[in-house]
Amino acid sequence: MSVGEVARRSGIAVSAVHFYERKGLISSIRTDGNQRRFHRGVLRKVAIIKVAQKTGIPLGEIGDAFDKLPPNTIPTAKDWAKLSSQWRDDLDERIEQLTRLRDQLGQCIGCGCLSISDCPLRNPYDELAVDGPGARLLELEDE
Repeated sequence: MSVGEVARRSGIAVSAVHFYERKGLISSIRTDGNQRRFHRGVLRKVAIIKVAQKTGIPLGEIGDAFDKLPPNTIPTAKDWAKLSSQWRDDLDERIEQLTRLRDQLGQCIGCGCLSISDCPLRNPYDELAVDGPGARLLELEDE
């Protein structure tokens, strides 16, 4: 398939197809006329990329996951199950973090510290400063 066909069938811009190829997420072969041609399996990879991006998975992690798949094959349902299970834990952690942020949003900035009235209770004497800058109470504990 041409780059235009890939873009049209996958619902992304031609520039996105080129970008994914530059990042090593998809690949093409060149014709004698130096035009890109993509195997149909690239559509499944683009679909996986789009879903992963919607859940916030960085392109680097998507590429790392693709590198663990057999080379030059179309990802299967079994491959998708493997990929998605790897990302599920990360997604669960981000959901927990966003839930904490939502629940504390009106009371405290988590302690960064901009609240004179709340933070002496949550962070007396700025004890969280030793953990680093930013909203420490809202960040994941393993970071």
